[in-house]
This record gives sequence, structure tokens and C-alpha cells, in this order.
Amino acid sequence: MQNIHPKTLQDLEFPTVLTQIAARCNTELGKEEALAIKPFQDKEELMAILGQTSEYLASFSNDNRIPNHGFDHINSELGLLKIDNSTLEISGFRKIGGICKTVAIHQKFFKKFKEYYPLLFDKVNALELHPEIPDAIDDVIDKFGEIKDSASDELRYIRSKINEVRSKINQSFSTALGRYQSSDFLDEIRESVVENRRVLAVKAMHRKKVKGTVMGTSKTGSIVYIVPEATLSYTRELNNLEFEEKEEIQRILNKLTDEIRPYLELLQEYQKHLSNTDITAAKARYASEMNGLLPEINEERELYLRDAYHPLLYLSNKRKNEKTWPQTIKLHQENRIIVISGPNAGGKSITLKTIGLLQVMLQSGMLIPVHERSSVCFFDKILTDIGDNQSIENHLSTYSYRLKNMNQFLRKCNDKTLFLIDEFGTGSDPELGGALAEAFLEVFYEREAYGVITTHYANLKALANELPHTTNANMLFNSKTLEPTFQLVLGEAGSSFTFEVAQKNGIPYSLINKAKKKIERGKVRFDATIAKLQKERSKMVETGSKLKEEESKAREESERLEQLNSKIKSKLESYQEMYDHNQRMIQLGNKVNTAAEKYFIDKKKRPLISEMLRIVETENSKRKKTTAKKAKAKQQEKKQVAQELEQKIKKVRVEKKVQKKKEIQAEKNKPRPVFKVGDRVRLMDGKAVGSIDTLEKGKAVVNYGMFTTNVSVDQLELVEAKK
Repeated sequence: MQNIHPKTLQDLEFPTVLTQIAARCNTELGKEEALAIKPFQDKEELMAILGQTSEYLASFSNDNRIPNHGFDHINSELGLLKIDNSTLEISGFRKIGGICKTVAIHQKFFKKFKEYYPLLFDKVNALELHPEIPDAIDDVIDKFGEIKDSASDELRYIRSKINEVRSKINQSFSTALGRYQSSDFLDEIRESVVENRRVLAVKAMHRKKVKGTVMGTSKTGSIVYIVPEATLSYTRELNNLEFEEKEEIQRILNKLTDEIRPYLELLQEYQKHLSNTDITAAKARYASEMNGLLPEINEERELYLRDAYHPLLYLSNKRKNEKTWPQTIKLHQENRIIVISGPNAGGKSITLKTIGLLQVMLQSGMLIPVHERSSVCFFDKILTDIGDNQSIENHLSTYSYRLKNMNQFLRKCNDKTLFLIDEFGTGSDPELGGALAEAFLEVFYEREAYGVITTHYANLKALANELPHTTNANMLFNSKTLEPTFQLVLGEAGSSFTFEVAQKNGIPYSLINKAKKKIERGKVRFDATIAKLQKERSKMVETGSKLKEEESKAREESERLEQLNSKIKSKLESYQEMYDHNQRMIQLGNKVNTAAEKYFIDKKKRPLISEMLRIVETENSKRKKTTAKKAKAKQQEKKQVAQELEQKIKKVRVEKKVQKKKEIQAEKNKPRPVFKVGDRVRLMDGKAVGSIDTLEKGKAVVNYGMFTTNVSVDQLELVEAKK
């Protein structure tokens, strides 16, 4: 596989894709390298990268999430390691330790899940682990970025001495502070810190009475800051020890740098691996956002993109909550070139760019947004001529530029080339440009190149019809509204709808008619025929959708009738069983009736009993014994009926409880009647009715005839008010 020209990548907006992938990287180095991605020249390397990206994408949808791969780049540290006698800083050692530990974590993880991620495992497992690197760093530097006391015996001794001297300084300072405080030589603040040293805040009038070194004065001059003489000797000793500590730390770091220097190439490999992992993760995230996947890769030189989306358009429309129309296109040895025609703004150019961009992305190790049944191949060269390439400098030489580009096509074009040309042949006299474009197309065809071109030229549409392995195609338009449907239709050329679009945009019909007379009659008829064919296709599509809808309705009606038929059949069987049972009972009744009449006449019991026994035995012999299975089924049915009945009873009880609660609530909410003497009433939970004799302070005397009782009016309900 050969590299693809930068102009092709620019035409297909590939740099924009790289910018979007870089934005999804976690590391600065990953972002830089993502912007420099180019199509792979080695097929084996490309297949490995595609497989790794696909495995990383799969990790998003399972529980085995890949560990974090973030790191701080160590380019400056690697540069220093190349220089003899150089020393790394503490921050550099920490970054190196972090990278080593991250690689170790990844290797351990992928070893555990190598069945899920075989390619990612192979990639990280190829790295040689050296745990002594992070161990050596951890022996010297703690998690806070400080040099440990245990880094060397000398450092431990120096630091213990430093602590002793600091203790003596504090002790001598405290003694001087107490003595001069009692002598009232100090200001209210007593002490302060100057140049990182504790000093006494001495009143200016007593400065000569305090022995020590003056470190400064306050802004007003009322306070003089003095280091007590007792602490000065200890301070000098501390300075010497701190200098020794600094020298020992430098020696330790020099030694550690020399220990790590032999692993320079390994650390470069570690960083390269993690930056590649960052790019792989970014590609996987990008694919996840646009439903990208790895289609089948074939060796038969077949490009079948099913339900393919333009990545940039898809993500842009996704943010706006707008629909993106997918395209399906197929190129193979029996159909190598497709000529797309039709009106502008119908989606021809975006279809062309979709094919080219997806192919470039795939050959750069990225997953693409297509249907999983898609199948693709690789091309050595992808040649594009998209856009007019105009600028202030060359706007007068657009056609010259395109001819120069076509010349490059002729030199490079072969059977492993994919060419994509937008508005093929434009930029010159239509007839001459069309003739030259036709000649170019014939050469591309003869060299067995694969390609897609868009054009308005009738001669190119006609040529596509004549060449056996070339196909016409058009972007479907609604012939009534002249709105694009963004659907690619293979097999027929598309009309440009030149006059129809002009008429829709308000151009007077008389002017359009005049224009029609100025051009060749044959060309108008040809375009009109194509337009008519497209209209017919639109009608066929509409008819097809209507037929599908009617078929669906007919299927639903058929299912409904089938269900009805099943119910009727079940009822008929039930009626037949009932009829047979009734007929048998009638016959049995007739036999019993005949025996009864005979006994009525002759009054003989013996023949009667004998006849009755014979009838019973005959009936019993007819009865079939119920099988154990039927008995069990009947028992199960009874059990089910009992369960259903029990559920219904429970339901009724619950409903009654709910109803009773509602009635009680309604009763509570019902306004209380105003009782009067003479009203007929009864107790709420009683049946006896009496009349009110007297009412006083919420109490009523109720007369039941035989006796009277004194009750609260809240316990009474009105039966009949006094008239």
C-alpha cells in the first residue's frame, strides 16, 4: 500500500477528523500524535491497529474496563538521559515511575483478559518489564515528592543532626525570649520571622541592651528585630548542615540517574506504547459517538458500504438533533465506476465525500459508521478532484488546474486506485469539456480503476450506459416539490431538472420556453425522458410503500379472522358435546319410562328391578374410565378454579373494605344535622327510634316510649325531622 497525497486528505476534510480525534485524547503527547495520523502503508500494521481499536471499543460495553493510561510525557527527561553526567529532577523521576507502573498495570490487566483483548495483549506483552526502575525511584522519593531519610545513611545522619540543632535553636531562643520579656525590653508582639528566622521584637529604646544580630526594623522604627546571640552559633551550624544535606541529595539523585540511564530505550518504548494507547482509546471513543465499527475486510476488490454516514455531518447533525441520511453503494469488478447525476443540492457531493472519507479513515486505522454487513477492500491510491480550487491567485485558471489534476490521474491510475471526481468535465466549453471528460473516463475504465464521479453532462450519462462495468446513478428527488430525498438510486441517470427548478424559483414560463427553443431538441428530449423516468420511479416507490401498508393491514385482518374462527370452532365443539350428552340422557329417560309403564300395568317388582339393573349395567359398560392423566388435569382445573374463586373473594373483600372506608369517610365529611325538639332519631349503631324531648349543651333526652335516655347529639342520626 502506498501513501495518499495530502491534497486528497484535504479535499476529503480528513484533517477535521484528526482534530476531533485529538480532542478525545487524554495526554498532550497523544493529541500531538493524533494530528499527525496518516494512512498506513503496511497492511499488516493497519490490520493490527484496526483490530486493537475494535477491541478497545468493545471494552466500553462490558464490565472489563481497560485501566487508565494517562501519563505526563518525559521527552525532556529522555533528552537529559542521553547526556553524560546529567541529573534528573525529582519531578522527572516521578513521571518516569508513573509510566513504568502504568505499563505494568496494563500488562497485568491484559494478561488476565487476553481472551477478550488478544491484540491489545500482544501489543503490551511485547514490552519487557523492569520493576527495578520504579522500585529504585520509590526507595529514594516518597509519594509527596520528597527525598526519603532512608535514601542513604549519610542523609539520615545529617537530618538527625539538623533536627538536634533546630531543637537547640528553639530552646535558646525561648530562653532569651523569657529573659528579655521579664526585663520589659520586648514589644507586645514579642517575636517575629525575618528571612525565615525567628527574631525578637525589641523596643527601639532598648536595642543596645539586647545582645545579638540586628535583622531589620519595623516601618515606624519603633521595633528592632534581633536574633539573640545565644542562637547565632547554632544557626551557623544549621546552615552548614543544610548545605551538607543539599550536597547529599544531589549525590543521591546523580546516582539514581545513572541507575536509570541504561533503560533509556525501554522508557522511550513505554512512552510510545502509552501514547499509542491514548490514540487508540480516542479512536474508539470517536467510533462510539458515531456508531462506528470494523467492517469485513475482503481480498476480492469489493467495496460495499451499506447505510454509510458521513462522520462529520453525522456528528454535526447529532448535536443539532437533526436526521442524517445514510447511503448504500457497491463497487466491484463487474461494476467498477458509478456516474451520479441529478440536480444540485441533492447530495451528490456529500455522497462522493462520504465514500472517500470513510476509505481514508479506514486506511488510517479508524472505525467507520456503516452497517455491520458492509465489506471493504484497500486501495493503494485514492485520487480526488473535489471543489473548484479557486483562489485570488488562480481563479482564472480553474480549468487549467483541473486538467493538471487529470494528468496526475492518468499517470497514477491503475487497478488498485479509487478515484473520486466532483462535477467531472466542468470549467470549460460544455461540449468540448464533456468530450474530454468522456475520453478520460474511457481511460480510467480501461485501466480497471474503481471510481465515483458526479456530472451534469448527458454524454457521460450515455457512456455509463454503454460501458458494461459502469453504472448510472442519481440522487432521488421529489418531482412535485423538487426537494431532495438524499437517497442514491443505482441503475439510471438523473435529470438536472434545470427548467423545473427555474420555474419553481419564479422565472417566467415564457422565458423558460424561449430557452428551450435555443438548445438542441434532442438534448431537451433526453433530459425530459430522464426526468419522466425519475417521476415514474418516485410513483413506484410511493406505490410500493402503499402496497406494503395494505399488506400489513391485510395480515392484521387475517390474524383477527383466524382468532375469531378459533373461538367459533371452540364454541361449536362445546355445543356438540352438550347435544350428545342431552341425546344420551333422553335415550336413558325413555328406557326408564318404558320400564315404569310396564310396572304400572303388571305391578311386578322383580322384572322392574331386573330391567333397571340391566339399564344401569349397560350404561356403566359404556362409560370409559377416566385416565389418571385426565383425573389429574381435572383436579388441576378444579384447583385453578378454586384459586381464581379465592382471588375473586379476596378482591371483593378488599373492594368492600375500600367501599366501607369511603362510606365512613363520606359519613364523617357529611355535615351534621341541626336537631330540634320533636325530631325522630336513633343511635348511630342502634335500631330503636325515639323522639327528642329536650336539647341542652350538646346533650339530648330521647324518649323511646317505655324509657328515656340522655345522650350526646354526636351519637345521633336523624330519621325524620319534626314537621
